[in-house]
Amino acid sequence: MTAASPTSSSDPPAPSRSFELLAEPVRRWVWRQDWQELRDIQERSIPLLLDGDADVIIAAATAGGKTEAAFLPLISRVLRTASEGPGFDLLYVGPLRALINDQFRRLQELCAAIDLPVHPWHGDVAAVVKAKARKNPRGILLITPESLEAAFVRRGLEIPGLFRNLDCVVIDELHALLDTERGVHVRSLLSRLEAATGRRIRRVGLSATLGDVKLTRHYLRPEDADAVAVLESEAEGPALRAQLRGYRAGRSGAAADSESSTTAAIAAHLFERLRGTTNLMFAGSRQNVEQFADLLRRNSERRRLPNEFFPHHSSLSRDHRVFVELRLKEGRLPTTAVCTSTLELGIDVGEIACVAQVGAPFSVASLRQRLGRSGRRGQPAVLRMYDTERGLDAELHPVDALRLGLVRSIAMLDLLLERWCERPRPAALHLSTLVHQVLSVIAERGGETAKRLFLVLCQRGPFKRVDPTLFARLLRRLGEPEVALIEQSPDGTLLLGRVGERIIEHYSFYAVFQTPEEYRVLFNTRTLGTIPLVTPLAPEMTIIFAGRRWRVRAVHDRERVIEVTRGATGRPPPFAGEAGVIDDAVIRRMRTTLEGAEVPRYLDAAAAELLREGRGAYRRLDLSRRRIVDLGPNHYLVATWEGSIRTATLALALRLHGCNVTVHDAFLEVAGMRDGAAGLTGALESLAHDDPPTGGDLAAGIASLHSEKFHRYLSRDLLIADAAAGR
Repeated sequence: MTAASPTSSSDPPAPSRSFELLAEPVRRWVWRQDWQELRDIQERSIPLLLDGDADVIIAAATAGGKTEAAFLPLISRVLRTASEGPGFDLLYVGPLRALINDQFRRLQELCAAIDLPVHPWHGDVAAVVKAKARKNPRGILLITPESLEAAFVRRGLEIPGLFRNLDCVVIDELHALLDTERGVHVRSLLSRLEAATGRRIRRVGLSATLGDVKLTRHYLRPEDADAVAVLESEAEGPALRAQLRGYRAGRSGAAADSESSTTAAIAAHLFERLRGTTNLMFAGSRQNVEQFADLLRRNSERRRLPNEFFPHHSSLSRDHRVFVELRLKEGRLPTTAVCTSTLELGIDVGEIACVAQVGAPFSVASLRQRLGRSGRRGQPAVLRMYDTERGLDAELHPVDALRLGLVRSIAMLDLLLERWCERPRPAALHLSTLVHQVLSVIAERGGETAKRLFLVLCQRGPFKRVDPTLFARLLRRLGEPEVALIEQSPDGTLLLGRVGERIIEHYSFYAVFQTPEEYRVLFNTRTLGTIPLVTPLAPEMTIIFAGRRWRVRAVHDRERVIEVTRGATGRPPPFAGEAGVIDDAVIRRMRTTLEGAEVPRYLDAAAAELLREGRGAYRRLDLSRRRIVDLGPNHYLVATWEGSIRTATLALALRLHGCNVTVHDAFLEVAGMRDGAAGLTGALESLAHDDPPTGGDLAAGIASLHSEKFHRYLSRDLLIADAAAGR
């Protein structure tokens, strides 16, 4: 909230018509916070949420007061309207357990003062706490999508009673859900909640970034998107201080020792600039997090200084993550969290001096979200970006010579300064998530008809692109003997099949996304976290994990446990991951950057030199005038100058013509073309002028279509339909 000038706790905020509308106990709590004034977004949200039942989207930067903008009026409304019997009054759905814990801490003090219970509910919450909430359901329930799913599956008959008084559902971090499997899952749960209670339930979405207001409104209330009110903060963001530093790796293909690599050089610069303050450092992958945390810790030890650098990612133990989060929030000791996107969302981590980004990000929206952590209380936001490019030598690939990582970072930073961010992609079929929800509804109700499943999930739910014919094909597939997810009783009711019952009974069912098999890492009796075994580990192997070096003592496959002891060497274990999707607008800005002459002021000397090299390569390849570059015998570079989805689509189309194609950002590398340049030109002309291949034709050319959790149960034709719609 806005910093207050010294006032008596009995002095109210500055005169405000909206403030006077709040319930008296809520106003009393606000007085005790010594707020100087309500923020603009809060002033406008109070009358809108107190009166009427319109769905609302509240958009403001991180730490912009979104939570209070929603809950101050919604709690006042609950106090004003007496509930009839038990039932939760407000439901908050947050994508992360840590976010639930953070919101619980923020709301607990307010609600304790007005005798309104607040219940956190996720996998780390004790069963006794959940049982207490179920026994006397009232107040605010804070829950993850997976725990809400578990409630439907395990306690389906209780759902109507638990939520009979529900006045509103608050969906946090809306921008992170729009075009994902998890986002479709949340929408399905909201539709099922309305089906269970037999009434429309108001929805309020909280978001830090809005790339396309129309699509965001459609996500929140598809059947009446135009009626969704949108409140965007009018407050100007803090001033930005940014630097993008460039580094040169060794010779192409050379294997440098980690201590002498550019990674060590970047770590050394981070150590000098971040030490003594509180920061977030986004290192990309979990391997990078572990590598940098280890290097930074060892830099501290060499200087005989206490360590301030701690890793934070989803595979580390809850205790370790909470330790890092609390140390950041309390701000008593200088702390830098070396993290993946786990600290990108709105967990309150207190005052952050600087945000560091290693490597080019994949989206402007993500960069904006991360930067929102810095620059509070009138201070400028500070962003330090680090880019590594290959060194110059005769073997340097033309794509590497263009310095695309650096150019992408420049494009994204410029677009960020222009307040642009990506639009969410329109929803695909999401057949994997639909399979999940079919099983869930059947489990919730103990059996269901195909007609009602289609009504709840497709007609009224989020799977509107699935028509009755496709839905029937899907159900028939799920009922085939070799699949056995569902079966049909003599009266036509659909029940869980042999395999479906087994899947539902395991806790891993509740998440719609893939959860790889993981092993617990134990040091003595303390759990350090979990490792997905992408590559097998064996005794005497060494790893870096939780920011330290370990030697593997034993691997217990049955118990899925890895025992470790202190080690002197090691490297981070491999973690599964996937590349992000780059927007068309980012690629177009990258081309503009390569064609330009201006050198951004935020580049250091090394980055400026790398940019000049990239522009030189752009001119040598004559990319301003041509789209096809001859790289040698039957070897070509095709410039698409489009984003990831369109470029990958053209790659699939060329493969149908027999091309061997590799994708590099906005470029396709084509080799082994029959008839050489004439064959490539002919294939492109055919795609341009003849009937183009259908989405199904393109998807059929993909060797493996199993990219989501329940894809393995679908037939090839259903997988092709799903891929064609999604890409």
